[in-house]
Amino acid sequence: MGRKNRGRAVHGVVLLNKPLGMSSNHLLQKVKRLFNAAKAGHTGALDPLATGLLPICLGEATKFSQLLLESDKAYETIGKLGERTSTLDAEGEVTETRPVPELNIDHVNQIIQQQFVGTIKQVAPLYSALKIDGKPMYEWVRKGVEVEAKVREVTINSIELESLTQEQIQLQVSCSKGTYIRSLVDDIGQELGCGAYITKLHRTEHGPYQIKDSVTLEQLETLADKLLKESPDYSELDSLLLPVDSPIADWPMYRLTEAEHIERFTHGNPAKGVKNTESLPDTDAIRVYDDNSGMFLGIGEKTGPEQLSPRRLVNL
Repeated sequence: MGRKNRGRAVHGVVLLNKPLGMSSNHLLQKVKRLFNAAKAGHTGALDPLATGLLPICLGEATKFSQLLLESDKAYETIGKLGERTSTLDAEGEVTETRPVPELNIDHVNQIIQQQFVGTIKQVAPLYSALKIDGKPMYEWVRKGVEVEAKVREVTINSIELESLTQEQIQLQVSCSKGTYIRSLVDDIGQELGCGAYITKLHRTEHGPYQIKDSVTLEQLETLADKLLKESPDYSELDSLLLPVDSPIADWPMYRLTEAEHIERFTHGNPAKGVKNTESLPDTDAIRVYDDNSGMFLGIGEKTGPEQLSPRRLVNL
């Protein structure tokens, strides 16, 4: 008995503008269902309180999800001054209240640039998805189990102080993977002597992607409804997908010809007699294409004179 069809073999990246209040996994399942995709994965969760850019990979694009997980990101955030909460955001209970001192925007910006830009050590929030003994920290905390906060190094590429009042601070932050903006705002509030917690968090960039190119869940649902009512034609919905190779669009590339044993490469073996590898880096970070059709084949690595070996192939 044949295996039941569990969805379409559709491949590409959906840039979703995540709405407030929904979990990343719930949205992943919704998008997968709307596209009737056989396979899907997201590229780094956003808290339910957070909004903004959530790339979702479908089909063969899931092979590059990890690359996006490890990429830099950018956020717009607003912190309320004068209070701290248990979760470091508006969902938690207020644990501390302090008066806000008279703040000078130039002095505050100087503190931020000197102490919070560059490689810093950061304590992960107790209510986070970091795992201890196989379970997220927040699960242990909710059960009343004491857990030791994890300290790790992250890189803050830049912080722009957008506005400052006695009630709130607004920032734009560019940072490395693993950065907790909740912890960053809490730390800044502590340094200012009054405490702070996040009331807004909006992701604006994720690796090579920007929020201006995203689509809303409402847009996807409208197209899916139209598809169901009119005809089972997914072309309009699929037109919103970015190519499978879009996560690595800035990597060096090579176009394999038939004479360079493209068939060997696509079957998992080194392509021989590759003529123009001198300019390629000695890493596994080379995009490889079929010179004739232009089709993306996967990631390759220069492994010897005139030799290019596959590291991750796609089946499109």
